[in-house]
Amino acid sequence: MESADTRSGRGGPRRRGPVATGAFTARVRYNQWMTSPLVSVAWLAEHLDDPGVVVADVRWYLMGARGADAYAAGHVPGAAFVDLDAELASPPGPGRPGRHPLPAAGQISALLSRLGAGQGTVVVAYDDAGGGIAARLWWLLRYFGHGGGRVLDGGIQAWRAAGLPLETAVRPRPPAPPLPLTPRPEMVVDRQRVAVLARSPDAVVLDARAAERFEGRSEPVDARPGHVPGARSAPFGENLVAPGGSFRSPEELARRYGALGATAARSVVAYCGSGVTACHDLLALAIAGREDALLYEGSWSDWARDPSLPAALGPA
Repeated sequence: MESADTRSGRGGPRRRGPVATGAFTARVRYNQWMTSPLVSVAWLAEHLDDPGVVVADVRWYLMGARGADAYAAGHVPGAAFVDLDAELASPPGPGRPGRHPLPAAGQISALLSRLGAGQGTVVVAYDDAGGGIAARLWWLLRYFGHGGGRVLDGGIQAWRAAGLPLETAVRPRPPAPPLPLTPRPEMVVDRQRVAVLARSPDAVVLDARAAERFEGRSEPVDARPGHVPGARSAPFGENLVAPGGSFRSPEELARRYGALGATAARSVVAYCGSGVTACHDLLALAIAGREDALLYEGSWSDWARDPSLPAALGPA
């Protein structure tokens, strides 16, 4: 496995010397903050050493494997590992919604500081799940008012497929001053609001889990099988051209969500098992042009543990 010091080969990221002025960084910020929430492998390879860009490896697995082990075995050069459970969520417990409650502002501020990211930094997240985990970091940055979050389209698989190197070394960046962050609670709904919206003809509630979990044929982790009555099945994997691959085009995504009623509805909510992969549907909606869809924070792990709430089985 190659290290970052051998990145001069064909197809490897171009190294840059120190930037004497802020002009290049400003150009990176302008280009990225004004365009898609996705970046390509080619773009990241070109900008890997730019001071206005940081990279976060957010690989995570529901059962078995550990993201930290995958990171240690090889990651995009210069990337820092970000722990979903410890840094992109608050600890679950009594009175907290679901398995991955939203983190506090201080947690995300500390994370950005550790990454060396300021208010104007582009933060590129990647995983090996087609963006299913990386989208959580993208969404959280929006939620806390930091507009620089991006997702590497195609993830680490696309990086490898392009013939680009990985490294095993850890290269911490100098920490950045902590940012004052403020959450945007209007982007989130709880189970009481979801219960109302799921019955409303003006709203669409989307379930980003796989069809077998939506239909109740499988439930590996939460209290009971099924889905929120009235929800529509929208597996996040169908936002991609192939499993673990790149996102579909904006036009394809607009057609997909149009067929689900999500482009015309007054309100759109996405949920999953614990509020993580639902962010992938929210990202896909944003790519398709709808940026006001909401997250059900606790998702099915919150709904399923309340025995007073109904659970539907079978297809929608």
